[in-house]
Amino acid sequence: MKLVERFLEYVKYDTQSKPESNTYPSTDKQWHLARKLFADLKTMGVQSTIDEYGYVIGTIFGNTLKKTPKLAFIAHYDTSPDASGENIKPRIIHKYDGLKIILNNENDCIMDPAIFKTLSRGINHDLIVTDGSTLLGADDKAGVAEIMTIVEFLTVNPSFPHGDITVVFTPDEEVGNGTKYLDISKINADFGYTLDGSCVGEIAFENFNAASVVVTINGKSVHPGSAKNMMINSISVACEFDCLLPQLMRPEATEKYEGFNHLHGINGVCEKTTMAYLIRNHDKNIFERQKQDFHNAADFINKKYGYTACEINIEDSYYNMRDKLEASMYIVDIAKEAIVEAGLEPIIEPIRGGTDGARLTFLGLPCPNLGTGGYNYHGPFEYADINEMMISVEIVKKIISKVANL
Repeated sequence: MKLVERFLEYVKYDTQSKPESNTYPSTDKQWHLARKLFADLKTMGVQSTIDEYGYVIGTIFGNTLKKTPKLAFIAHYDTSPDASGENIKPRIIHKYDGLKIILNNENDCIMDPAIFKTLSRGINHDLIVTDGSTLLGADDKAGVAEIMTIVEFLTVNPSFPHGDITVVFTPDEEVGNGTKYLDISKINADFGYTLDGSCVGEIAFENFNAASVVVTINGKSVHPGSAKNMMINSISVACEFDCLLPQLMRPEATEKYEGFNHLHGINGVCEKTTMAYLIRNHDKNIFERQKQDFHNAADFINKKYGYTACEINIEDSYYNMRDKLEASMYIVDIAKEAIVEAGLEPIIEPIRGGTDGARLTFLGLPCPNLGTGGYNYHGPFEYADINEMMISVEIVKKIISKVANL
Protein backbone atom coordinates (compact mmCIF):
# COMPACT_ATOMS: atom_id res chain seq x y z
CA MET A 1 0.00 0.00 0.00
CA LYS A 2 1.31 3.46 -0.89
CA LEU A 3 2.06 6.04 1.79
CA VAL A 4 -0.76 8.44 0.88
CA GLU A 5 -3.30 5.64 0.53
CA ARG A 6 -2.32 4.35 3.95
CA PHE A 7 -2.55 7.81 5.54
CA LEU A 8 -5.99 8.47 4.03
CA GLU A 9 -7.19 5.15 5.38
CA TYR A 10 -5.95 5.84 8.91
CA VAL A 11 -7.50 9.32 9.17
CA LYS A 12 -10.93 7.74 8.59
CA TYR A 13 -10.69 6.42 12.16
CA ASP A 14 -11.88 8.85 14.82
CA THR A 15 -9.24 8.40 17.52
CA GLN A 16 -9.77 11.55 19.56
CA SER A 17 -8.52 11.17 23.12
CA LYS A 18 -10.26 12.62 26.17
CA PRO A 19 -8.41 14.32 29.04
CA GLU A 20 -11.03 13.85 31.74
CA SER A 21 -11.47 10.12 31.15
CA ASN A 22 -10.64 7.50 33.78
CA THR A 23 -10.05 4.71 31.27
CA TYR A 24 -6.96 3.77 29.27
CA PRO A 25 -7.04 4.39 26.42
CA SER A 26 -9.18 7.36 27.33
CA THR A 27 -11.70 6.60 24.55
CA ASP A 28 -12.96 3.26 23.25
CA LYS A 29 -12.78 4.48 19.65
CA GLN A 30 -9.00 4.47 19.76
CA TRP A 31 -9.15 0.68 19.91
CA HIS A 32 -10.46 0.48 16.33
CA LEU A 33 -7.27 1.88 14.82
CA ALA A 34 -5.07 0.07 17.33
CA ARG A 35 -6.51 -3.25 16.19
CA LYS A 36 -6.18 -2.19 12.56
CA LEU A 37 -2.47 -1.43 13.02
CA PHE A 38 -1.94 -4.73 14.82
CA ALA A 39 -3.68 -6.58 11.98
CA ASP A 40 -1.66 -4.71 9.35
CA LEU A 41 1.60 -5.68 11.03
CA LYS A 42 0.48 -9.30 11.22
CA THR A 43 -0.47 -9.26 7.55
CA MET A 44 3.03 -8.08 6.70
CA GLY A 45 4.50 -10.97 8.67
CA VAL A 46 5.80 -8.85 11.54
CA GLN A 47 5.96 -10.33 15.04
CA SER A 48 3.47 -8.12 16.88
CA THR A 49 1.56 -7.64 20.10
CA ILE A 50 -1.31 -5.50 21.31
CA ASP A 51 -1.82 -5.28 25.06
CA GLU A 52 -4.68 -4.34 27.34
CA TYR A 53 -3.65 -0.67 27.24
CA GLY A 54 -3.72 -0.34 23.46
CA TYR A 55 0.03 -0.39 22.85
CA VAL A 56 0.85 -1.93 19.49
CA ILE A 57 4.44 -3.20 19.21
CA GLY A 58 6.04 -4.91 16.24
CA THR A 59 9.55 -6.29 15.84
CA ILE A 60 11.49 -6.74 12.60
CA PHE A 61 14.56 -8.79 13.28
CA GLY A 62 17.91 -7.81 11.79
CA ASN A 63 19.26 -9.44 8.67
CA THR A 64 22.98 -8.79 9.10
CA LEU A 65 25.63 -10.80 10.91
CA LYS A 66 27.10 -7.62 12.31
CA LYS A 67 25.98 -6.68 15.80
CA THR A 68 24.37 -3.24 15.55
CA PRO A 69 22.34 -1.04 17.92
CA LYS A 70 18.66 -1.91 18.16
CA LEU A 71 16.39 0.83 16.83
CA ALA A 72 12.84 1.91 17.67
CA PHE A 73 10.41 4.16 15.83
CA ILE A 74 7.41 5.51 17.73
CA ALA A 75 4.22 7.38 16.79
CA HIS A 76 0.88 7.96 18.50
CA TYR A 77 -2.43 7.16 16.87
CA ASP A 78 -4.76 9.32 18.97
CA THR A 79 -5.78 12.81 17.86
CA SER A 80 -6.25 15.99 19.84
CA PRO A 81 -9.40 16.74 21.86
CA ASP A 82 -9.10 20.36 20.66
CA ALA A 83 -11.12 19.70 17.49
CA SER A 84 -13.41 17.02 16.13
CA GLY A 85 -11.84 13.95 14.55
CA GLU A 86 -15.18 12.49 13.42
CA ASN A 87 -16.09 12.06 9.76
CA ILE A 88 -12.89 13.62 8.43
CA LYS A 89 -13.12 14.50 4.73
CA PRO A 90 -9.58 14.98 3.42
CA ARG A 91 -8.94 16.61 0.06
CA ILE A 92 -5.77 16.50 -2.03
CA ILE A 93 -4.60 19.73 -3.65
CA HIS A 94 -2.25 18.85 -6.48
CA LYS A 95 0.69 21.17 -7.12
CA TYR A 96 -0.35 23.89 -4.68
CA ASP A 97 -0.13 27.30 -6.37
CA GLY A 98 0.71 29.41 -3.32
CA LEU A 99 -2.69 31.14 -3.14
CA LYS A 100 -5.39 31.09 -0.47
CA ILE A 101 -6.97 27.69 0.11
CA ILE A 102 -10.73 27.76 0.60
CA LEU A 103 -11.45 24.92 2.99
CA ASN A 104 -15.10 25.63 3.62
CA ASN A 105 -17.22 28.40 2.11
CA GLU A 106 -20.07 27.91 4.54
CA ASN A 107 -18.07 28.77 7.65
CA ASP A 108 -15.63 31.05 5.83
CA CYS A 109 -12.71 28.77 6.67
CA ILE A 110 -9.83 29.92 4.49
CA MET A 111 -6.14 29.11 4.82
CA ASP A 112 -4.28 32.27 3.90
CA PRO A 113 -0.53 31.97 3.21
CA ALA A 114 -0.11 35.49 4.56
CA ILE A 115 -1.12 34.07 7.95
CA PHE A 116 -0.01 30.45 7.64
CA LYS A 117 3.57 31.07 6.58
CA THR A 118 4.52 27.41 6.27
CA LEU A 119 2.35 27.13 3.16
CA SER A 120 5.18 28.75 1.20
CA ARG A 121 7.16 25.54 1.72
CA GLY A 122 4.44 23.60 -0.06
CA ILE A 123 4.30 25.49 -3.34
CA ASN A 124 4.20 22.98 -6.21
CA HIS A 125 3.76 20.20 -3.67
CA ASP A 126 0.68 18.02 -3.24
CA LEU A 127 -1.13 18.87 -0.01
CA ILE A 128 -3.81 17.04 1.97
CA VAL A 129 -6.22 19.46 3.65
CA THR A 130 -9.46 19.26 5.65
CA ASP A 131 -12.96 20.38 4.69
CA GLY A 132 -12.76 23.06 7.38
CA SER A 133 -14.98 21.28 9.92
CA THR A 134 -12.54 18.85 11.58
CA LEU A 135 -8.86 18.38 12.17
CA LEU A 136 -6.98 16.19 9.69
CA GLY A 137 -5.17 13.80 12.00
CA ALA A 138 -1.67 14.32 10.59
CA ASP A 139 -0.70 14.59 14.24
CA ASP A 140 0.27 11.85 14.38
CA LYS A 141 -1.18 9.61 11.70
CA ALA A 142 1.41 11.03 9.31
CA GLY A 143 4.04 9.49 11.59
CA VAL A 144 2.04 6.26 11.89
CA ALA A 145 1.65 5.96 8.11
CA GLU A 146 5.33 6.70 7.52
CA ILE A 147 6.45 4.05 10.00
CA MET A 148 4.08 1.48 8.52
CA THR A 149 5.41 2.33 5.05
CA ILE A 150 8.94 1.67 6.33
CA VAL A 151 7.80 -1.64 7.80
CA GLU A 152 6.32 -2.69 4.47
CA PHE A 153 9.49 -1.62 2.66
CA LEU A 154 11.64 -3.74 4.94
CA THR A 155 9.41 -6.80 4.64
CA VAL A 156 9.34 -6.73 0.82
CA ASN A 157 13.03 -5.83 0.50
CA PRO A 158 14.78 -8.46 2.62
CA SER A 159 18.17 -7.58 1.11
CA PHE A 160 18.05 -4.06 2.61
CA PRO A 161 20.52 -4.38 5.53
CA HIS A 162 19.28 -3.48 8.99
CA GLY A 163 19.54 -4.44 12.62
CA ASP A 164 16.62 -5.22 14.93
CA ILE A 165 13.87 -2.62 14.61
CA THR A 166 10.90 -2.16 16.92
CA VAL A 167 7.89 -0.06 15.97
CA VAL A 168 5.57 1.26 18.67
CA PHE A 169 2.15 2.88 18.32
CA THR A 170 0.69 4.54 21.40
CA PRO A 171 -2.68 5.94 22.50
CA ASP A 172 -3.44 9.06 24.53
CA GLU A 173 -0.30 11.06 23.72
CA GLU A 174 -2.44 14.15 23.15
CA VAL A 175 -3.69 14.08 26.73
CA GLY A 176 -0.23 13.54 28.20
CA ASN A 177 -0.50 9.80 28.88
CA GLY A 178 1.11 8.23 25.84
CA THR A 179 3.60 6.17 27.83
CA LYS A 180 1.72 5.91 31.13
CA TYR A 181 1.50 2.10 31.06
CA LEU A 182 4.13 1.30 28.45
CA ASP A 183 6.54 -1.42 29.52
CA ILE A 184 9.79 -0.11 28.07
CA SER A 185 11.42 -3.54 28.34
CA LYS A 186 9.07 -4.72 25.58
CA ILE A 187 10.58 -2.21 23.16
CA ASN A 188 14.00 -3.84 23.40
CA ALA A 189 15.92 -1.02 21.71
CA ASP A 190 19.10 0.94 22.43
CA PHE A 191 17.62 4.19 21.18
CA GLY A 192 14.77 5.41 19.03
CA TYR A 193 13.06 8.28 17.25
CA THR A 194 9.53 9.55 17.53
CA LEU A 195 7.99 10.63 14.24
CA ASP A 196 5.80 13.34 15.71
CA GLY A 197 7.26 16.61 14.48
CA SER A 198 6.15 18.99 11.77
CA CYS A 199 8.45 20.20 8.99
CA VAL A 200 10.46 17.45 7.30
CA GLY A 201 14.12 17.86 8.16
CA GLU A 202 13.39 18.81 11.75
CA ILE A 203 15.35 17.07 14.43
CA ALA A 204 14.23 18.06 17.91
CA PHE A 205 15.98 17.04 21.09
CA GLU A 206 14.61 19.70 23.44
CA ASN A 207 11.09 19.99 24.79
CA PHE A 208 9.33 21.84 27.54
CA ASN A 209 9.49 21.03 31.19
CA ALA A 210 5.79 20.72 31.95
CA ALA A 211 3.42 20.89 34.88
CA SER A 212 -0.34 21.01 35.28
CA VAL A 213 -2.01 23.23 37.85
CA VAL A 214 -5.48 23.20 39.35
CA VAL A 215 -6.40 26.41 41.17
CA THR A 216 -9.49 26.28 43.38
CA ILE A 217 -11.07 29.54 44.52
CA ASN A 218 -13.39 29.27 47.51
CA GLY A 219 -15.88 32.12 47.59
CA LYS A 220 -18.66 33.15 49.97
CA SER A 221 -22.07 33.07 48.40
CA VAL A 222 -24.73 35.47 49.65
CA HIS A 223 -27.94 36.58 47.99
CA PRO A 224 -26.90 39.43 45.68
CA GLY A 225 -29.65 41.64 47.06
CA SER A 226 -28.01 41.68 50.49
CA ALA A 227 -24.42 40.93 49.62
CA LYS A 228 -22.62 44.15 50.57
CA ASN A 229 -19.46 43.48 52.59
CA MET A 230 -20.36 39.79 52.80
CA MET A 231 -20.20 38.18 49.36
CA ILE A 232 -16.86 37.06 47.97
CA ASN A 233 -17.48 36.05 44.38
CA SER A 234 -15.06 33.26 43.52
CA ILE A 235 -15.30 34.09 39.80
CA SER A 236 -14.10 37.64 40.45
CA VAL A 237 -11.29 36.36 42.68
CA ALA A 238 -10.29 33.89 39.96
CA CYS A 239 -9.90 36.80 37.53
CA GLU A 240 -7.87 38.61 40.15
CA PHE A 241 -5.62 35.56 40.60
CA ASP A 242 -4.99 35.28 36.86
CA CYS A 243 -4.00 38.94 36.71
CA LEU A 244 -1.37 38.33 39.40
CA LEU A 245 0.55 36.02 37.06
CA PRO A 246 3.06 37.50 34.56
CA GLN A 247 0.90 38.83 31.73
CA LEU A 248 3.53 38.37 29.02
CA MET A 249 4.01 34.70 29.89
CA ARG A 250 0.94 33.58 28.00
CA PRO A 251 1.04 31.35 24.89
CA GLU A 252 -0.18 34.13 22.63
CA ALA A 253 2.80 36.29 23.65
CA THR A 254 5.58 33.70 23.47
CA GLU A 255 7.63 31.75 20.94
CA LYS A 256 10.78 29.63 20.53
CA TYR A 257 12.45 29.25 23.96
CA GLU A 258 9.97 31.46 25.80
CA GLY A 259 7.89 29.62 28.36
CA PHE A 260 4.28 30.28 29.29
CA ASN A 261 1.40 29.77 31.70
CA HIS A 262 -1.73 28.70 29.85
CA LEU A 263 -5.19 28.99 31.38
CA HIS A 264 -6.99 26.34 29.35
CA GLY A 265 -10.07 25.70 31.46
CA ILE A 266 -12.28 27.55 33.93
CA ASN A 267 -15.52 26.56 35.60
CA GLY A 268 -17.25 28.44 38.35
CA VAL A 269 -20.17 29.88 40.25
CA CYS A 270 -20.14 32.46 43.01
CA GLU A 271 -19.21 29.96 45.70
CA LYS A 272 -16.48 28.02 43.93
CA THR A 273 -14.37 28.35 40.79
CA THR A 274 -11.70 26.00 39.45
CA MET A 275 -9.07 26.93 36.89
CA ALA A 276 -6.78 24.58 34.98
CA TYR A 277 -3.37 25.80 33.85
CA LEU A 278 -0.40 24.43 31.97
CA ILE A 279 3.10 25.58 32.94
CA ARG A 280 5.78 25.21 30.26
CA ASN A 281 9.43 26.18 29.99
CA HIS A 282 12.59 24.74 28.45
CA ASP A 283 14.70 26.20 31.26
CA LYS A 284 14.33 24.16 34.46
CA ASN A 285 15.16 27.11 36.74
CA ILE A 286 12.60 29.41 35.14
CA PHE A 287 10.12 26.53 35.21
CA GLU A 288 10.54 26.30 38.98
CA ARG A 289 10.09 30.09 39.31
CA GLN A 290 6.86 29.88 37.32
CA LYS A 291 5.52 27.33 39.77
CA GLN A 292 6.50 29.63 42.63
CA ASP A 293 4.56 32.46 40.96
CA PHE A 294 1.39 30.43 41.46
CA HIS A 295 2.13 29.88 45.13
CA ASN A 296 2.93 33.57 45.57
CA ALA A 297 -0.35 34.59 43.93
CA ALA A 298 -2.26 32.18 46.19
CA ASP A 299 -0.52 33.53 49.29
CA PHE A 300 -1.43 37.08 48.28
CA ILE A 301 -5.09 36.16 47.73
CA ASN A 302 -5.33 34.31 51.05
CA LYS A 303 -3.68 37.14 52.97
CA LYS A 304 -5.94 39.72 51.34
CA TYR A 305 -9.18 37.88 52.14
CA GLY A 306 -8.12 36.49 55.50
CA TYR A 307 -8.95 32.83 54.89
CA THR A 308 -8.03 30.01 52.50
CA ALA A 309 -9.73 31.52 49.49
CA CYS A 310 -7.22 29.97 47.10
CA GLU A 311 -5.87 26.42 46.96
CA ILE A 312 -3.17 25.25 44.56
CA ASN A 313 -2.30 21.79 43.30
CA ILE A 314 0.71 21.51 40.97
CA GLU A 315 1.85 18.24 39.37
CA ASP A 316 4.88 17.88 37.11
CA SER A 317 4.07 16.16 33.81
CA TYR A 318 7.38 15.69 31.98
CA TYR A 319 10.82 17.23 31.64
CA ASN A 320 13.16 18.49 28.95
CA MET A 321 14.75 15.46 27.32
CA ARG A 322 17.88 17.43 26.41
CA ASP A 323 19.08 16.92 29.98
CA LYS A 324 19.26 13.18 29.27
CA LEU A 325 20.20 13.26 25.58
CA GLU A 326 23.34 15.35 26.02
CA ALA A 327 25.21 12.16 26.86
CA SER A 328 24.01 10.51 23.63
CA MET A 329 24.16 13.25 21.02
CA TYR A 330 25.50 10.82 18.41
CA ILE A 331 21.84 9.76 18.02
CA VAL A 332 21.00 13.30 16.94
CA ASP A 333 24.06 13.39 14.67
CA ILE A 334 22.89 10.24 12.86
CA ALA A 335 19.59 11.92 12.08
CA LYS A 336 21.30 15.14 10.98
CA GLU A 337 23.49 13.21 8.54
CA ALA A 338 20.46 11.37 7.15
CA ILE A 339 18.63 14.65 6.65
CA VAL A 340 21.59 16.14 4.77
CA GLU A 341 21.84 13.04 2.57
CA ALA A 342 18.15 13.49 1.76
CA GLY A 343 19.02 16.91 0.33
CA LEU A 344 17.82 19.05 3.24
CA GLU A 345 19.40 21.31 5.81
CA PRO A 346 18.66 20.03 9.33
CA ILE A 347 16.24 22.24 11.23
CA ILE A 348 17.03 22.36 14.92
CA GLU A 349 13.91 23.54 16.71
CA PRO A 350 12.88 23.17 20.35
CA ILE A 351 9.58 21.38 20.75
CA ARG A 352 7.02 23.77 22.19
CA GLY A 353 5.24 20.86 23.79
CA GLY A 354 6.06 17.29 24.67
CA THR A 355 6.24 13.95 22.93
CA ASP A 356 6.26 10.31 23.92
CA GLY A 357 9.98 10.58 23.20
CA ALA A 358 10.52 12.90 26.15
CA ARG A 359 9.05 10.42 28.58
CA LEU A 360 10.81 7.49 26.93
CA THR A 361 14.12 9.33 27.18
CA PHE A 362 13.67 9.69 30.93
CA LEU A 363 12.69 6.03 31.14
CA GLY A 364 16.04 5.12 29.62
CA LEU A 365 15.33 5.01 25.87
CA PRO A 366 16.97 8.08 24.24
CA CYS A 367 14.42 9.28 21.71
CA PRO A 368 14.66 12.58 19.77
CA ASN A 369 11.85 13.66 17.47
CA LEU A 370 11.68 13.85 13.66
CA GLY A 371 9.47 15.95 11.39
CA THR A 372 6.75 14.21 9.38
CA GLY A 373 5.46 16.84 6.96
CA GLY A 374 2.33 17.73 8.94
CA TYR A 375 1.39 21.32 9.81
CA ASN A 376 -1.08 23.46 11.79
CA TYR A 377 -1.98 20.64 14.15
CA HIS A 378 -5.11 20.34 16.29
CA GLY A 379 -7.61 22.21 14.14
CA PRO A 380 -9.31 22.61 10.75
CA PHE A 381 -6.25 24.34 9.24
CA GLU A 382 -4.19 21.19 9.68
CA TYR A 383 -2.62 19.82 6.51
CA ALA A 384 -0.05 17.30 5.36
CA ASP A 385 2.55 17.87 2.67
CA ILE A 386 2.74 14.67 0.63
CA ASN A 387 6.16 15.49 -0.82
CA GLU A 388 7.56 16.03 2.68
CA MET A 389 5.96 12.84 3.98
CA MET A 390 7.74 10.88 1.26
CA ILE A 391 11.06 12.54 2.12
CA SER A 392 10.47 11.69 5.78
CA VAL A 393 10.27 8.01 4.81
CA GLU A 394 13.57 8.31 2.94
CA ILE A 395 15.22 9.96 5.95
CA VAL A 396 14.17 7.04 8.15
CA LYS A 397 15.57 4.57 5.62
CA LYS A 398 18.90 6.43 5.71
CA ILE A 399 18.90 6.37 9.53
CA ILE A 400 18.36 2.60 9.44
CA SER A 401 21.25 2.19 7.00
CA LYS A 402 23.56 4.36 9.06
CA VAL A 403 22.80 2.45 12.23
CA ALA A 404 23.37 -0.85 10.40
CA ASN A 405 26.84 0.37 9.48
CA LEU A 406 27.90 1.58 12.92
